[in-house]
Amino acid sequence: MSRAHTVGLFGGSFNPPHVAHQMLMLYVLETCALDELWMMPTYRHAFAKELLAFEHRMRMCELASAALGQRVRVSRIEADLARPVSRTLETVLALRERHPDTQFRLIVGADVLKDSDKWYRWDDVVAHAPPITVGRSGHGGSAVDLPAVSSTEIRERLAEGASIAGLVPRAVADYIAAQGLYS
Repeated sequence: MSRAHTVGLFGGSFNPPHVAHQMLMLYVLETCALDELWMMPTYRHAFAKELLAFEHRMRMCELASAALGQRVRVSRIEADLARPVSRTLETVLALRERHPDTQFRLIVGADVLKDSDKWYRWDDVVAHAPPITVGRSGHGGSAVDLPAVSSTEIRERLAEGASIAGLVPRAVADYIAAQGLYS
């Protein structure tokens, strides 16, 4: 009996995507039973974070994921649904409807689990896309040593005119510079 096609869903603001995102995706692909990983930029953040335009974040995700091979795709599902607020459960249900023969797994950081009570119908999310929990060493989940990089830090550095070399993939850095983003 063969197992279902299994896709890991990695959602986030990706404002911008950085090298720790890339490393996490590679780690999950290599250590979990996934056929593919879909990177899903948030269209409208549920907790009202201000985000760069979706199309810029989508393009940066495409650039960041290109180096990871054909098993990584970037999904426009949240923009296609165009809801006032992006809710994980609604996204997962829409994906299950579009891909009924696919099993979905939600990739989450261990830090997210402590805030799961803030998520819309978290128990239903877990039922439809059982989580793969990844944490930094000492923070629960499957431990992976990731560089201490954050999108917030990158945006702050860009606003100050500081270098972001080594924090984002080179193609993402080139795109940010060419588009004049975050300055």
